[in-house]
Amino acid sequence: MDTGAVAVLAGIAAFGGLLGMLAGVHGLRQVRRVQRTGVCVPALVRQPPGRLSDESARPRPLLQFATEDDRVVEIVCPVTPTRRRPLGDGDRVLLHYDPADPRTVVVEGQEHLALERAFIAGGAVVLLLSLVLLVVAGTIP
Repeated sequence: MDTGAVAVLAGIAAFGGLLGMLAGVHGLRQVRRVQRTGVCVPALVRQPPGRLSDESARPRPLLQFATEDDRVVEIVCPVTPTRRRPLGDGDRVLLHYDPADPRTVVVEGQEHLALERAFIAGGAVVLLLSLVLLVVAGTIP
C-alpha cells in the first residue's frame, strides 16, 4: 500500500477516534451539567404497561415525577435495572432533571459513566494509533 493510501486511512481513523472522544466528553458534560444545575425531585418507578410478570428480560421502567411548575412527567428510565438496584414497580428514586427539558434526567446514584469513559479512552487509543501510523508511513521510503 502506498503512503498516500495509508495517510488517508490514518486520517479517517483519526477522525473516528476524535469523534468517539468528543461523544464521550459530551456525555460526561451532560451528566455533570444536569447534576449541577438540575432540579432534584423524587420519582415513582412504574413498570411499562402490558409487561408480563414471567418475562425474563427486564425492560427499562418508567419514571414519573412532578416538575417545579407541577407538571407530571413520565419518561423511560435512562438506566437499566440491575440485580443490585432492581427498580421495581412502586419504588422511589431521586433524580435530577433539566428545567429547560424535563425529559433530560440523571438518576441519583446510577449515573453509569463507564460508557462515556470508554468512548473517551477508545477514541484516544484510535487517535493515537492513527497518528503513529501516519508517522511510520511517512518514514517508510
